[in-house]
Amino acid sequence: MVYDIKGKIALITGGAAGIGLAYSIELLQNGLGGVVIADVNAATGEDTSAKLNEEYGAKKAVFIKTDVTKADQLEAAFQLAISTYGTLDIVINNAGVMNDAHWELEVAINCDFKNLLDVPSMLEQNTSLSAWTSRSERYYYNLTGIRFLTMCPGVTGTPLISEADKFALVGYPNLGKLLAEDLGSLPPQPTSNVAKGLYTMLTTGENGSVWVSEGGQPVYEVEIPDRNTLRKN
Repeated sequence: MVYDIKGKIALITGGAAGIGLAYSIELLQNGLGGVVIADVNAATGEDTSAKLNEEYGAKKAVFIKTDVTKADQLEAAFQLAISTYGTLDIVINNAGVMNDAHWELEVAINCDFKNLLDVPSMLEQNTSLSAWTSRSERYYYNLTGIRFLTMCPGVTGTPLISEADKFALVGYPNLGKLLAEDLGSLPPQPTSNVAKGLYTMLTTGENGSVWVSEGGQPVYEVEIPDRNTLRKN
């Protein structure tokens, strides 16, 4: 399938900096109609939206302070998209942290998708929505028309990687150092490479597809094996 993003409206969580910011830039350069930047960092988010509007045109970007672990704040971000642009077509669930020292928060941000799974009820009208999470079964697609795709970035030039040694579990000597060394041994890539992969995925990916961007190379789709093939002989 081919999905044309020209004129479409996106919402990006964790969009104030890093990979999320690179997504906004890539999509706007390819004709995105507008983007809602939902991020917990208000100062950076406001600055980012102002710079995007200066570069790509007035009202191309709006910012709303959003803690994705709070359902009411996430719903407010959805409603801002509707009130500002009249529709919402693409949701990118990008917010994430790597901080094992505070693993409860890490799980709440990275793994708890219960708020995003209520996407259909957050929208006041029918829309062709693409989103990232794992709810891609044909049943849900037939019911909602929402396409779910997954991006798996490799080591990317963001503070999550460069400061990894600071975020290890407390009480384990040298764990942070080992983590930083292991990540540092993998081929890095700029955030722009992940963003180019995102564009490819959004415009060509089928519902339920999983994609990998790593090492500065072109994005590629992977096949998740059937569980019945995983038994060791």
